[in-house]
Order: sequence, then C-alpha cells, then structure tokens
Amino acid sequence: MYKFLQKLGKSLMLPVAALPICGILMGIGYAIAPGVMGVPDAPTSGPAYLVGFLLVKAGGALIDNMHWLFVIGVAVGMADDKDGTSALAGLVSFLMMKTLLSPGVVTTLMPSLLEDANRVKLLAFEKFENVFPAILAGLIGAFCYNKFKNTKLPDWLAFFSGKRCVAIVTAVVSIVASVVLLFVWPVIFGALVAVGNGIKGMGYVGVGLYTFLNRLLIPTGLHHALNNVFWFDTIGIGDLQAYWNPTSELAQNANWSVGMYMAGFFPCMMFGVAGAATGIVRAAKNKKVAIGIVLSAAVCAFICGVTEPFEFAFMFTAFPLYVVYALLYGIFAAVTAALGFRAGFMFSAGATDLVFSASLPAAAKTLLIIPIGIVAFVVFFLVFYFAIKKFNLKTPGNEDEDAEAEEAKIVLANNDFTAIASGVLAAIGGKENVSAVDYCTTRLRFEIKDYTAVNEKAIKAAGAAGVIRPSKTACQVIIGPKVQFVYDELKKML
Repeated sequence: MYKFLQKLGKSLMLPVAALPICGILMGIGYAIAPGVMGVPDAPTSGPAYLVGFLLVKAGGALIDNMHWLFVIGVAVGMADDKDGTSALAGLVSFLMMKTLLSPGVVTTLMPSLLEDANRVKLLAFEKFENVFPAILAGLIGAFCYNKFKNTKLPDWLAFFSGKRCVAIVTAVVSIVASVVLLFVWPVIFGALVAVGNGIKGMGYVGVGLYTFLNRLLIPTGLHHALNNVFWFDTIGIGDLQAYWNPTSELAQNANWSVGMYMAGFFPCMMFGVAGAATGIVRAAKNKKVAIGIVLSAAVCAFICGVTEPFEFAFMFTAFPLYVVYALLYGIFAAVTAALGFRAGFMFSAGATDLVFSASLPAAAKTLLIIPIGIVAFVVFFLVFYFAIKKFNLKTPGNEDEDAEAEEAKIVLANNDFTAIASGVLAAIGGKENVSAVDYCTTRLRFEIKDYTAVNEKAIKAAGAAGVIRPSKTACQVIIGPKVQFVYDELKKML
C-alpha cells in the first residue's frame, strides 16, 4: 500500500505543478476586481474590472477544472510505461462516471431522489465532479491499460487488439464502477452531513473538529459534504451566506457567531502553509527541488487561499504528516474562533478575501491575524521540520530519488545501448522473468517474477553502474542519465 501511495503521489506532481500560477493569477485578479467574485458593492465595470476579470478567468481555467488534470496525471503516472493510451483510458472512465452519475441521469434511474426527504442524496451527486472521482477514473484507466494493453483477440476482431482494446474495457469497468457508486456515494456523503449535524452544537471544539475533517477529506473531495453543512443553508447553518449578506433572514436569525466556521482557515492558509513549506525546504536533501515545488504553492496559498498545490505535493507520499497538518488546522481554527477573530471568504481564506471581508458587519478583531499568523508560521515550521527529519518523510526534495543526483554523473563505458540492454535483460533473467519495466531519471525499474534469477555481477558486466533490490519483486538497475536510450532498446526486445 505504501508503494502504491508513493507512486500515486508522484503521479499527481505533474498536474499539481500547473496549479500555483493559476492561484496567483486569481489572487491578483480578485485584488484588482473583487466584483468578479461577487463582493457586495464592488465595481463591475471599467478597465480595472476587465483586467481583473481576465486574470480570474485565466486562473480559474485550471483551478475550476482541476479534476481533469488529475485524471490525466494519475492515468499516465500509474501506467507501466507512461503511454498516452492510459490518459485516453482515464478520460473515458471519467466521462463515463461524470455522465452516469450526473443529477439528470440518477434522478431518471431513481426518481425518488427528487423528493425533499432525499435532498442530501441528490446533493451528493451534484457535488460528484471533484478530485476523488478524477483520481478513481485515472486509476481505472491505468489499471485497464496495464492489464489489457497486450490483449490478443481473434482475427476477426484483430483491429481491437492490444492498446485499442484498453478504452473499450475501461468503458465497461467504468459502468460497473458507476453502478456501485450510485449506491455507495450518497451513503458516504450523507454520513458526513450527519457528522456535520453532530458537530454544529459543539461550539469552538466543533469548529476545530470541522476544520480538521475539512482538510483530512481533501484527497477524497468529500470535504464538500461538510462545507455544505457549515457554509451554506443546508441544515440551518450558512456561515458564508450569512457573513456576506448581513441583512438576510439567515444572518438576522443566526444562532452561531457568524464567521466562526471560516475564520480559522485564514492563519493556516496565509501563514501556516508558508511555515510548513519553509520546514519542507529546510529539511530537504535537495533544496532546489523543494523550493521549486512548495515556494510558489505557499505564495499561492497566502494570496488567495489555494492550498491544493501544496497539499497534493506530499499528502500521498507522507500521509501521516498530512494528518498532522490537518490536526494543526483544527487546533488553530478552534483557538482563532475562541479569540474572537472573524473574517469570511467568497473564494478561499487568502489575503485578498481577508482585505475585502474586513469591512463587513460580522468582521471582528481582524488585526489578530498578525500575531495568530506568526504563531501559526512558527508552529507549522517546527512540526514539519522535526517530523521530516525525525522520520525521514518523503516530502518534496526528500525522496529516494535524491540519490539519483549522484547517479546523474555516471558515464557509461560505451554508447552501444542495444548491447547494454541485451546484457541487462539476460542478467535480469530474460524477458520471461520481467513482469513490467519502467525508468526514472537514472534507473531502469523492473518488476520481476523470480528474484533468484537475477545475476547482479552480470548486470554490472553488461555496463550498468549498480543494482538496487527494494523487494523480491522489484529490481532497479542504475544506468545514469542515458537511461532512456537503454530503455528504448530494452522495450524493443520485450
């Protein structure tokens, strides 16, 4: 399971890398033209508005469609040989599930969902298009590709053999998955709404518990279930709606302190993420890699509260640390609410939302963001730095591949890549012993059937620099920076 999550985490890095610039664009656009995001009384015309509108829409093009990026990233990253066919399969899967589990289709299949008593179940399908189904679709696409890419069909169906078969199988598997989710998804969603109902009467402790669960559920997309309980008028609490519309009946009759379910996100997203990012960089073996990934993500979180580029950078490769990260959110949210700080957001808890929400009636003690934020920065930094160092967690810049920086200096004895590939393949036990092969920056990565058939001396004699054997079913052959050329020849032989 750990290896699976680690590979999944690496698969997400490509789509995650596209997100920070979008968040920054949205933050700048929002600052220039708050009317684009629906801030009351903000201008909705003029040159500044048009520039801000353009930037917000440009950033939103990817932020609002993040799930599509994850479909492609996971499908390609989890495939054995990173073939584009797996991306097509992932797309097929997501389109199938997105359509079959859309409100229009599910209400046709199950008309009872239109009844008021089932509004939470219907809401589950209205919120289905998020990161969790995207990752699931990517995994289905990659699984079908890995399993059926070499399928041989009878002669009269030969056109659909091999990789052409993958999309067809993926469609069938996705239909089955959709039928399962038709019954499972609303149950899970409804359970989280029930949890929200239980939390709402717990005061500041409930604020902390809600915020903890909100972050913890980010990888699944199920945080939307809790958000609907606390931000919108789903069960009588509509913290976001009441904050931004203080004259509404909801705000006038509020039996909670308006803004309390949003306030705690500000110190964490603006300062806590920056502290955690600094801890990751300080603890990293390869600081250049760490800075490149988490610094822009921290800036993005501070300006406009988009934290996914930071969170998806480590949540799967160092999940225990992500749980601690979510716990820190919960603690700071409870403390922030108890201290009387109140602020709200239309988009997310970044500096732009803080500035524009500070003038509303429900805002209170907004200057507390400075001392609370400083404390959040320090605490997040210390916790991340200590945890990464103590437990050697695989955060950006601290992965096993850091050893490959030295391997990148390796020079092969000759450039006869065919001969090297042939010698390695023979030493690994022949193609009969190879289940799958892939490559990274400097290594060939084999999945093998019989570990006793591997001859390490013969591998080195073939021209490889070394051999690493992580398990009985895995073998990594160190080639150096020209590994792709050896891999290409190897694939021909396989």
